[in-house]
Amino acid sequence: MVLPITREQAIELLKKYNQKESDMNHYLESEAIMRGLAEKFGALDGHNSGEPDVEYWGMLGLLHDVDWALTRDNVSEHLAKAPEILKEAGFSPRDDSGEPDEEFISVVESHGWGHEILPQWKDKKREKKVEHALAAAETMTGIIYAYALMRGKRISDMQVKGLKKKFKDKNFATNCNREIIREIEKTGLTLDEFFEISIESLKRIKEEIGLE
Repeated sequence: MVLPITREQAIELLKKYNQKESDMNHYLESEAIMRGLAEKFGALDGHNSGEPDVEYWGMLGLLHDVDWALTRDNVSEHLAKAPEILKEAGFSPRDDSGEPDEEFISVVESHGWGHEILPQWKDKKREKKVEHALAAAETMTGIIYAYALMRGKRISDMQVKGLKKKFKDKNFATNCNREIIREIEKTGLTLDEFFEISIESLKRIKEEIGLE
């Protein structure tokens, strides 16, 4: 899949807005986990023509909250500005039929589907593998980062076993919806596999997100 902008350009697009460091970390974490998932699914598929595109999935993670800096003070508007921003960045190419192909934008929007706080999306349901993956990945970042902070910012020796305990503790990282994370099972992965992929993906970028 050909992306209209590079990763560096996507970073600059995000930095155009008033980003908090914690939000930038979240974007990078979501990108890393989505790349890890694409690599995993590619391996499972035997690297056939239907395997996920690592760069494409990574870009979805990186830009999934592209309008957050503009809507964080009025969360009900989250994702309302995303389509316009992404179209201006080139994410509305034309397919072979000459019609706009807005698959990337639709997947970005899908991570907000089903949320009561987003009235325009509360009745929509995710159905595609990539939609479940994105929703689960971006939600998983909150639990892992909170757990790492509790461990003195250490992620280098984080284990699945410890993360599972925190996942099961409903009083830990309460803003992270466990049911959304469980959607990863709809992609064919187990929770344990997802936890391992997520931890290993964030270990790769630990310095970028302030962890050790």
